[in-house]
Amino acid sequence: MIHTVAETGSTNADVLAALAAGEAWPEGDWLIADRQVAGRGRQGRNWFDGSGNFMGSTVVRLAPNDPSPASLALVAGLAVYEAVLPVLPEPSALRIKWPNDLTIANAKLAGILLERQNDAVVVGIGVNIRTAPELSDRRTISLSELTHAPDRNSFAGNLARSFVEELARWRNFGLEVMVRRWVAAAHPVGTGLTVNPPGEAALTGKFDGLTPDGALKLRLADGTSRVIHAGDVMFAGQES
Repeated sequence: MIHTVAETGSTNADVLAALAAGEAWPEGDWLIADRQVAGRGRQGRNWFDGSGNFMGSTVVRLAPNDPSPASLALVAGLAVYEAVLPVLPEPSALRIKWPNDLTIANAKLAGILLERQNDAVVVGIGVNIRTAPELSDRRTISLSELTHAPDRNSFAGNLARSFVEELARWRNFGLEVMVRRWVAAAHPVGTGLTVNPPGEAALTGKFDGLTPDGALKLRLADGTSRVIHAGDVMFAGQES
């Protein structure tokens, strides 16, 4: 079920508050907003609330045999990828960037934010359907710049179905299949990246795939490989 509100602070914050209050929020239900006045992304960034864009959140209820909750970033990325792919005139231009962005020609199209509440993970997703924000630290793009953009509500339905399918694959087949599919949808191995791990200086290297548990592998200039479990990732040449 998809619940729609005209305006809210943040769909993620609303769902987290509902969970904290003990309200039932089944998997498969979404909260989407026409406008967010306090939306947020990773690293405390504002979440753009352009009219006609997709801004929504859903919940994954963690079970004992589920893969690592952190790997839900792969699930969400693939769900958005599969929902966006059919509307693009050149589908091969769409790429996933670790841990949470979808890009076209290295410009950000969509972002994902995961927040945990006890045995539940709230997955927030924003997609630039009609308009893209102007950001000082990275390029952005919207679907309307590339094609006849889908209606927000029809896109929401497609994304909800795609998320259910990817979540089932995650649970039924484990991480190996998810990692393989994610790497196939990502920018090529060898792409230059700048990574800002928490509490460390920036690292520059080349994308070297993912580990079996979904962490980023960064090939450094000296030929060694650094495993990144958390951090802000930019394409080399973009400012962080």
